[in-house]
Amino acid sequence: MKRLALAATALLLVAGGVTGCTDRGPGPASASGGASCGPVTATVASMDPEPLSPAPQPVLPVTVTGADGATVTVTDASRILPVNLYGSIAEIVFSLGLGDKVVGRDTATTFAAAEHLPVVTPGSHDLSTESVLALNPSVILADASIGPAEVLNQLRRSGIPVVMIDDEQTLDAVPVNIRAVAAALGVADAGEQLIARVQSEIDAAGKDAPADSPRIAFLYLRGTAGVYLIGGDGIGSDAMIEAIGGIDTGSELGLDGFRPMTSEGLITAAPDVLLVMTKGLESVGGIDGLLKMPGVAQTPAGQNRRIVDMADGLLLNFGTRTGKAVQALADAVHRCQGAA
Repeated sequence: MKRLALAATALLLVAGGVTGCTDRGPGPASASGGASCGPVTATVASMDPEPLSPAPQPVLPVTVTGADGATVTVTDASRILPVNLYGSIAEIVFSLGLGDKVVGRDTATTFAAAEHLPVVTPGSHDLSTESVLALNPSVILADASIGPAEVLNQLRRSGIPVVMIDDEQTLDAVPVNIRAVAAALGVADAGEQLIARVQSEIDAAGKDAPADSPRIAFLYLRGTAGVYLIGGDGIGSDAMIEAIGGIDTGSELGLDGFRPMTSEGLITAAPDVLLVMTKGLESVGGIDGLLKMPGVAQTPAGQNRRIVDMADGLLLNFGTRTGKAVQALADAVHRCQGAA
């Protein structure tokens, strides 16, 4: 299992719904003389999590051991505050059917069902003690991607139960995190029901992908901050690429985590497809801006304008809509795979 190491560099938003893809415009003919693919945006139809129905009734009190090893007793789940860098904990709570009990949100939780809630992370991954206490939560669910640790300790000292969820954001961790959140809220049976649904979607997604595996490089771009990275092993994008039958070129080159993007590295990786997050693509001036970056135009992906973008939180959210995210990526990447 691999740990997603985006930390403060990744500002993730949301994901969800039924999958599809949207052309960003025609591309040139394939270098091998086949069909044109060109740029495409992986899309989903619905941005809101699908809640279980009927909504479960928490059976409390419960005593659980958090990912930090602390034993916590939860006696009240009427005012839940789920927060992390990716929005995945809130997504799980809403999917469990307990969204009406959520009193606040992190910056990454932006789906419509939660947009009315006050934000308690003005710094994206830093909690505001005052903002949290003003909401009077009865339980806080968080992970190590958010902090600072001293703020979480202050909240514990104020008497609020704080349950830490594992911060591993991978396909394998999705059911683990659902189970942990459900247990902490006294709805363990509902958790198993949700796991069955989500796992079936993950298992089904991308299984009909062509046998000819595309070589895919994930680029993390923040042009406004001058951040240009290529992804490797253990950041989550590798798991998504592998889930659709692709080859993660960063991992293939032996890269661990994120590494600075260089023209030599890109040319050596020789990706057929470049995978980017939508806001990152916008930050470098779109498709044309990306193609002007050193080395990009010299790759097979650049030559054929095979660039796939996905909403920031859709690609690396690893919440209850992960199966839909995998299917969206498969649809976008494989729409003309095998035609070349």
